[in-house]
Amino acid sequence: QLQLVESGGGLVQPGGSLRLSCAASGFTLDNYAIGWFRQAPGKEREGVSCIKSTDGSTYYADSVKGRFTISRDNAKNTVYLQMNSLKPEDTGVYYCAAQSWITVRHMCNIPQYVKSWGQGTQVTVSS
Repeated sequence: QLQLVESGGGLVQPGGSLRLSCAASGFTLDNYAIGWFRQAPGKEREGVSCIKSTDGSTYYADSVKGRFTISRDNAKNTVYLQMNSLKPEDTGVYYCAAQSWITVRHMCNIPQYVKSWGQGTQVTVSS
């Protein structure tokens, strides 16, 4: 059974950094695109960054380009999201998701296409 478990969230001051981890089980990353999404209170879930193992493609939302980096460790079946220069507007619940047969652009822009989700981890950026 496909399972995704996020970790690494927390409270950080503006300008700080966090690294989120998404540990996958029940499947191998090779065949899936993996994405990070976030949802702030009262807002829709939005794609932050997505990565695909088969071709190494990545996608970043404009709001995080240059600040966030997505990476994967296939040996550990884990995907990471390094978040630097955090801003208060980055606050939200961050979810890891997996989907096969999809491009990273579609995955990040159309979360309705995504079938498998983790439980989420809270990120709060505040002084």
